Amino acid sequence: MEEIKGHIVALGGGGFSMESDNTLLDDFILSLVPKTLPRVCFVPTASADSVQYLVKFYRAFSGRAIATDLTIFDPPAVPRRPARTADIADYVAQQDIIYVGGGSTANLLAIWRAHGLDKILYEACCQGAVLCGVSAGMLCWFQDGLTDSFGGFAPLEGGLGYIGASACPHYDGEGERQALYRQAVGAGMPGGYGADDYVGLHFHGEALVEAISSRPEAAAYRVERVAGQVQQTRLPTRYLG
Repeated sequence: MEEIKGHIVALGGGGFSMESDNTLLDDFILSLVPKTLPRVCFVPTASADSVQYLVKFYRAFSGRAIATDLTIFDPPAVPRRPARTADIADYVAQQDIIYVGGGSTANLLAIWRAHGLDKILYEACCQGAVLCGVSAGMLCWFQDGLTDSFGGFAPLEGGLGYIGASACPHYDGEGERQALYRQAVGAGMPGGYGADDYVGLHFHGEALVEAISSRPEAAAYRVERVAGQVQQTRLPTRYLG
């Protein structure tokens, strides 16, 4: 496989869909592209291409970027978006940033693989694109993780694996998540990262550059098995404010 040259920003929560009055995380994502108006493509597959989610995206990025979207459930009415699976690769290659929304990670992965988007996005990141997302849009880039896609919290195996680790979003947002994620790591899931709401994990390729946040108290954690025991270590987290 090619080496990933681009950036991945995995948000445990936050961004335009959760904090309309705080643009710090989205500003950081935009700053990774050295253009005045980068092309930002929103992919709402995990929410079944929610119209409300699309409206939030366009309101948040209008005037700050060339905002586009990639919907898969229904053929788009606007010609500038790909209406055929065969057109998706060329469309994605034109984008600077791919921003993936929240929802069902399991459904997202199945649909992307059916359309070859798993390989298309990998190639885009190898060519230098920024991949980012929140919740399901965080979890999808990792090898494994903890998901609520099946009606309750459960391990998710078979993520895209662009980052060879596991992950858990909303780490402070729902009480059971931390304990269940640590339990899954203890039971054999690869070690990885927990990210609170309003926290992003910034990777360049597979290397973690830093954890960032839009709220001063929010944090990220490294969770791994050491000598048969699960250890959780709070990571230095840079507040962007």
